[in-house]
Amino acid sequence: MKPNLGITDKNLKAIHGILNNVLADGNILYIKLRKFHWNLSGDNFMELHLLFESQYTAVAQGIDDVAERISTLGGTAIGTTSEFASQSQLKETPGKVPTNQEMLKELVSDHESIVRALRKFVDDTDEKYKDAGTSDFLTELMQEHEKMAWKLRKYFKD
Repeated sequence: MKPNLGITDKNLKAIHGILNNVLADGNILYIKLRKFHWNLSGDNFMELHLLFESQYTAVAQGIDDVAERISTLGGTAIGTTSEFASQSQLKETPGKVPTNQEMLKELVSDHESIVRALRKFVDDTDEKYKDAGTSDFLTELMQEHEKMAWKLRKYFKD
């Protein structure tokens, strides 16, 4: 049964697309956090190991929430690694294991890229597509990524 939520079908389709892009970014970041978590070594090993674990756990919850939001709005969530890779703005580096500092920089950059995209999506879903619920949902997700980026940035001196 199609939802009757006061949002036009055209707008819902656009919102599903936005949310699937957010889902793709979340999955690529999740995979990257796991890879980095598994391949840490040297200074701050345990501290970073636990930090990355806490972040991939939070990102996994966000991923599930995004997929459920898509379903709530009558859409279909993408779900394959090829779809995630093709729809994400984030880039992977197969076969390479960065240093701990490079991992931190890459993760900060990824979180901040997600935040910038979410900031635009918050405005679009509210103003352009008339969906305050998704706008609020994305605002909360944006705040989570801002906080995760902040924690990672603290490993660098200004």
